[in-house]
Amino acid sequence: MSKGIAPDLRPDGGRCYAGLEREPAVAELKKTPLNAIHRALGARMVDFGGWDMPVHYPSGIIAEHLAVRSRVGLFDVSHMGEIRIRGRQALDLVQRLTPNDAGKLKLGQIQYSAFLYENGTFVDDLLVHRVAEDEFLLVVNASNTDKDFAWAKAQAGGFDCSVENESDATGQVALQGPNSLEVLQPLVDVDLASVKYYGFTAGKFLGIPVLLARTGYTGEDGFEVYCAAERTPFVWDTLAEGGQPFGLAPAGLGCRNTLRLEAKMALYGHEIDDQTHALEADLGWMVKFDKGDFIGREALLKARDAGLTRRLAGFRTLEKRDIARDGMPVLREGRPVGHVTSGAPSATLGFNLGLCYLPLDLTAVGSRFQVDIRGRACDAEVIPTPFYKRAR
Repeated sequence: MSKGIAPDLRPDGGRCYAGLEREPAVAELKKTPLNAIHRALGARMVDFGGWDMPVHYPSGIIAEHLAVRSRVGLFDVSHMGEIRIRGRQALDLVQRLTPNDAGKLKLGQIQYSAFLYENGTFVDDLLVHRVAEDEFLLVVNASNTDKDFAWAKAQAGGFDCSVENESDATGQVALQGPNSLEVLQPLVDVDLASVKYYGFTAGKFLGIPVLLARTGYTGEDGFEVYCAAERTPFVWDTLAEGGQPFGLAPAGLGCRNTLRLEAKMALYGHEIDDQTHALEADLGWMVKFDKGDFIGREALLKARDAGLTRRLAGFRTLEKRDIARDGMPVLREGRPVGHVTSGAPSATLGFNLGLCYLPLDLTAVGSRFQVDIRGRACDAEVIPTPFYKRAR
């Protein structure tokens, strides 16, 4: 069991960590190239979207969380999906598929974006990398990879470009925290300081071809390293060894969840899904109506013009003992008005925080409401987000 963040009990008796599934029958799950390493390190393994993944190592979630905030953590993210679109009309297809303006990306730049349904809700959120004038790499959520690939292929008819699923052939690790650059720089042949946030470059990691992206899901500076799947164990082991003088810790999905929550980074199936559109998810900044047509544009224009009825908001519970967890009802004067999309104690800030959708008139900072925590109506207050922002 982790230190600090205890699992909630499901009604069926299984255990549920914040944002994670209950312990799996491992033989039925997909495995990353690092699975044996996690087990040798004593990781607690869980079912995460059909993958056998480490939720934490023996040090526990809080220790790993604090290591990333203060030093550096190493994550296995090889379960993520990679979809490559290339050809004469690659940009046209990406523009059709996503609401952000990929046409503004220069080579080596990345943008946060999404696949949307016609009604404006989420197929998935993703990162768009511009590899060449006619080539894009889209990185999607692990549990949605097959769905996303099928969606992109289905929309590609009539476009002169190819859509390829490279997920099985690709490994990925994330080095996150203030010491990330110092750990990675001696091992690669490119100047990492010249790679800006949400930028990437091709390079070599001790002779191995890699893609080095200055991105992450923690709110800290860091890099995501992509390589051939079979070389992932070498990359992991080399980083783990080289990072020891910098206080590197292996980090699991448990702290990845609490870190991204502090930074108010959306999690598919929680803050965003096929029932939620981008404007109410407080992601309107990535929707570029003036770029031209894209899937979901008309629905989002109607939603914008009609006015929102709810919006994602951040909150803290007012009593230290009151920990809001994912799925708990949100109350206004005793009546349900929604549910907690994500909630956990903040190891960085020292109080209990969460995200939820609230009626628009309740979303102002300082507004009060309640969370039903196992039958108790516990007071909560809307606070500014992101909850945590690193010093730059």
